[in-house]
Amino acid sequence: MSLYYDAATVLTTTTQDGSLTSRIYSNKLGLKSKPAHVYALIAETAKYDQFLKEVIDNAVLSLLLVHDHIFAKNGLAAPPAHPLRQAIERHKARLQGEATKARLRRRCASVDELKRFLWAGKPSSPRAQPRWVRVNTLKSSLEQEFATTFHGYRTDAGIAEIVGSAGAEKVLGVDRNIPDLIALPPDAVATKSQSYRDGRLILQDKASCFPAYILIGGASGIASVGDCIDGCAAPGNKTSHLAALLAQDRKTKHRIYACERDRGRSNTLKTMMERSGADTVTVKAGCDFLTLDPQDEQYNKVSHLLLDPSCSGSGIIGREDIPTLALPDNPRTQQLELNKGLRSSKKRKRDHVGSTPVETTIQDSNQAEETREVTVDKTRLQKLSNLQTRIVEHALRFPAAIRVTYSTCSIHVEENEAVVARILASQVAKERGWHLLRREDQVSGLSMWQHRGVSRPELMASEAQTDGRVLTDEELEACIRCHPGDREGTMGFFVCCFIRSPSTGAESGDATPSDTTEGWEGFSD
Repeated sequence: MSLYYDAATVLTTTTQDGSLTSRIYSNKLGLKSKPAHVYALIAETAKYDQFLKEVIDNAVLSLLLVHDHIFAKNGLAAPPAHPLRQAIERHKARLQGEATKARLRRRCASVDELKRFLWAGKPSSPRAQPRWVRVNTLKSSLEQEFATTFHGYRTDAGIAEIVGSAGAEKVLGVDRNIPDLIALPPDAVATKSQSYRDGRLILQDKASCFPAYILIGGASGIASVGDCIDGCAAPGNKTSHLAALLAQDRKTKHRIYACERDRGRSNTLKTMMERSGADTVTVKAGCDFLTLDPQDEQYNKVSHLLLDPSCSGSGIIGREDIPTLALPDNPRTQQLELNKGLRSSKKRKRDHVGSTPVETTIQDSNQAEETREVTVDKTRLQKLSNLQTRIVEHALRFPAAIRVTYSTCSIHVEENEAVVARILASQVAKERGWHLLRREDQVSGLSMWQHRGVSRPELMASEAQTDGRVLTDEELEACIRCHPGDREGTMGFFVCCFIRSPSTGAESGDATPSDTTEGWEGFSD
């Protein structure tokens, strides 16, 4: 019976405590049930939340319990003598009566027909995107997965067709920008395949694959790679992608140092590396990248650094694979509102009472998600920008470094082009000859990408801090952007690559660091 208590515990926490999956799987909430069972219960309940709410508002019982009572094949997952099960069964007749009336109002002859009706009517995201899956070449290949996991699939579908396809349809698209990346319908359940469990398939947004690919520069760029550092590594998708790209070089074993300052996320990172077969990765658990000494001998061969620091997360679409539940009205609040209404007008009918705070809060949070860019916290963005700039400047000090990527899942100029301008204006960048990798020099899959940095007028209009450095048109063209919800099917994202000649400023690795010491706050992937 703890399953229901655990699910309720998760639902009563907020997104400030992490995404749905992280709240369930991190074990910070002390859940007793298996995480997969908790997630499944919440996900299934969310499909029918409005209907269940209608029933519960009349029967005053729990959303999660009523879901299993009405929709689950085996009924309640509790022993017959359990008090909550007995409480449900004491109201069985009333519950069933309310459910039947609600079903008939929808003109559904059976529960199965009702389920199909409710699921079909569930509002879909106005910005649907494919489910992106990267074939992990450390363990498999595109050809192998087409012969097994995706046997019988049509493989030439475009993004629009994929987004409009049902999850069960055998259709996919092979990406033209990133090797070994495929797009599946949004509701495709790739996590149940043996390939996913074995680490041969990795769920990773297309945009998230850009940093490692532009850092290495394709197979032809591996010759210049020594060791690598992923400075903000957890959960590890980019790290494992970097390891897979480097594994193409069968002559040299490239070591990757993966830093993660949070201990809990470090465990996730370790698990990801083990599952993906990335045995060249050394996880530096609980290690803040900013504490690494560039002059330490163990890093004297580090030539490439991948940085995806904390950011506002403003580009993320559907961070959780589950819609928000419409929770039942609080009966006490409902009664207070009713009494207040009766005092002001005895003629007001009960049906006209406004939504309770619980329902209003949920609706407002959804609205805030759609309009959050209107009310941007400029102070927080500036703090994030300071931290992001400091992290990249630190990377530029590693003596043997010749390539550094900087990326965010943000759409804000303050965290993207403005940070790039500040970095190029820094003392370490000037002394060591750092500049941006031009578009025409980028690996072909990304040089053909159409979405580039914002225009100079947009950059100036943002009033973002750039430390007096104005990016040229060529530098803005070197920046890559992804726009959330457009026809490319990606989340919002930004990436660029800083490069320098190995012979330039080689002895200037001890340049004075920036004095911005803002704390870590924001999202990272």
